[in-house]
Amino acid sequence: MADNQNCTHNCSTCSSNCSSRKEDFREPHHEMSKIGKVIGVVSGKGGVGKSLVSSLLSIELNRRGHNVGILDADITGPSIPKIFGVKGPATVCANAILPIKSKTFIDIMSVNLLLEDENQPVVWRGPVIAGSVKQFWTDVIWKDVDYMVVDMPPGTGDVPLTVFQTLPVAGIVIVTSPQELVSMIVAKAVNMAQMMNVPILGIVENMSYLECDECGNKMNIFGESHVDEVAKKFGLNVLAKLPLNPKIAALCDAGKLETIEDTKVSEVAAAVEKL
Repeated sequence: MADNQNCTHNCSTCSSNCSSRKEDFREPHHEMSKIGKVIGVVSGKGGVGKSLVSSLLSIELNRRGHNVGILDADITGPSIPKIFGVKGPATVCANAILPIKSKTFIDIMSVNLLLEDENQPVVWRGPVIAGSVKQFWTDVIWKDVDYMVVDMPPGTGDVPLTVFQTLPVAGIVIVTSPQELVSMIVAKAVNMAQMMNVPILGIVENMSYLECDECGNKMNIFGESHVDEVAKKFGLNVLAKLPLNPKIAALCDAGKLETIEDTKVSEVAAAVEKL
């Protein structure tokens, strides 16, 4: 507990040397890296489509002429290489690692690109997993990356904490789904971001609806959306409502998401560009 009852928990604006003062754990990136803004894609629970949103955002930013990198921080459930159709092994040279480039030249680093068998499970304890994510920042040479998108694992455990403390995160995008749990899911992500003093760019609702190919009607498969009222509660913007689209799933399974015509995350990319 802070010595001062009026503590805002923002140590960057405080000169007091109290017992609760937070240390700066940020690590320098590789000396040959050149990285612009770091964007985290997070959620309070799993299965809401963080990797899909991370991928679509990266593709949209790339199409806008930016150099983009994706750091796959979901060590135990890495799906970014599959979505982009890239395989390892990544090149390791002189105590450094080179990311794999996708078909449209998006730099990607994931644990699956370092394993001999991509189907091999990662059975590691939390500190080892967090250390691996840190190495993706310090040991990988990210050359001329304007935006680095970090695909986070779900929840508020070791890896999100490591990312927020180690990387200079410029902002986060919260991903959720149209279920009754949405308020709790968003609240967890919002509270952690506020504790770590990380700006929130807005919310993306995934699996928002299913659009009929024949009549164009939108069906709320998972019930009525609550994202607008939740966003208002926390003073956040809803940046996108993404449909449940079998075609997108097929593109991800085939490793061809980069061929998608409309990413539907233009407002998310615009929010990132305003940073």
